[in-house]
Amino acid sequence: MKDYHINIFYSEEDEEYIADIPDLKYCSASGANQEEALKEVLVAKELWLEVARDKGLPVPEPKYRPAIYQVA
Repeated sequence: MKDYHINIFYSEEDEEYIADIPDLKYCSASGANQEEALKEVLVAKELWLEVARDKGLPVPEPKYRPAIYQVA
């Protein structure tokens, strides 16, 4: 089963970790550490999907995959 890709990165500007789901527009969350940011974005994902379904909006299939480069 495919699931949505999650990016987690540290934001110097916000001084905390940010997690986002590229396939779900504007679906992101933050936390003091990576684990907290991940926990919060998983909650945000469920709420995003619930609202989309309740309003009859399309729910995108998971498609995003980051570019992976091999170093020779």
